[in-house]
Amino acid sequence: MLAVLDYGIGNLRSAQKALERVGADARLVTTAAEARGAAGVVLPGVGAFGACMAALRRSGLDQAAYAAVEAGTPFLGICVGMQLLYEGSEEDPEASGLGILAGRVQRLPDTVKRPQMQWNRLELRRPDDPLVADLGPDPWVYFVHSYVAPPSPGLVAVCDYGGPQAAVVAAPKLWATQFHPEKSGPVGLALLANFVRIAYPA
Repeated sequence: MLAVLDYGIGNLRSAQKALERVGADARLVTTAAEARGAAGVVLPGVGAFGACMAALRRSGLDQAAYAAVEAGTPFLGICVGMQLLYEGSEEDPEASGLGILAGRVQRLPDTVKRPQMQWNRLELRRPDDPLVADLGPDPWVYFVHSYVAPPSPGLVAVCDYGGPQAAVVAAPKLWATQFHPEKSGPVGLALLANFVRIAYPA
């Protein structure tokens, strides 16, 4: 099964339902023990960085995230779930993130409207990455965010919003998207199907 970490914030069921649509046995889990042995782990998130991080720690599901990454279990962070993977965020400087990825999440530039709440086109920097395989030549996805991941060597895709902004990042057995694949129509479902194939290799 795929474990969707349910720490009580946001519409986590929409991510679960989208994964089910592409053939996964996706289950909401509320404890680290329930996530143990999953074929893949998904960390969604909406709202404020500090509140989400506090809820994740209260639930104990931060330990599920650490355990999955340490074990090399395929892992997918979505929206604020992506941001929580970093060391911290300008949104709440006192809150520490999971620190799985280096750097601090930054505010979108003052030259653009915040939040970015729109469809935007992905520019694939690493089109050979398995998460973005076969998304087509011009993939559009749906964003809702005011903060963005810092530049990193693991950058897979960007969108143009006051300059190139991180949209997909990857590390060994770990991926994260700033946009919402579950709200991004056929392209988002194709990306989630790619993650399912990563978790369940043929």
